[in-house]
Amino acid sequence: MRYEHYSQPVIPFRKWLRRVGRSFLLTFALIGGALAIGISGYHALGHLSWIDSFLEASMILGGMGSIAPMQNDAVKIFAAIYALFSGLIAISSAAIILAPWIHRVMHHFHATPVKEHGDKK
Repeated sequence: MRYEHYSQPVIPFRKWLRRVGRSFLLTFALIGGALAIGISGYHALGHLSWIDSFLEASMILGGMGSIAPMQNDAVKIFAAIYALFSGLIAISSAAIILAPWIHRVMHHFHATPVKEHGDKK
């Protein structure tokens, strides 16, 4: 996503709402991709059913923790890497969702300069 420079005017509200919508769509795609990785890994390495794999991946991705006991070293290593990966996904998702909001607030501060006392402009 490209944002306007602070010297440019603030975009209209409708365009900004579309930008917010795109950030949510991007976040949902990111989370969906991460969930697909987790489901596949738990199913292949942990020999969990698809539903149990979905539950396990969702709980890890959501920051809640593991549910099923890990039966072998391969799935334990996958679970550890997936947990670290999930933390990065959580931080990235928050940043993607908050970016349009923070940009708009900051842009309002920079787009309308405050006249100082004694300015004759």
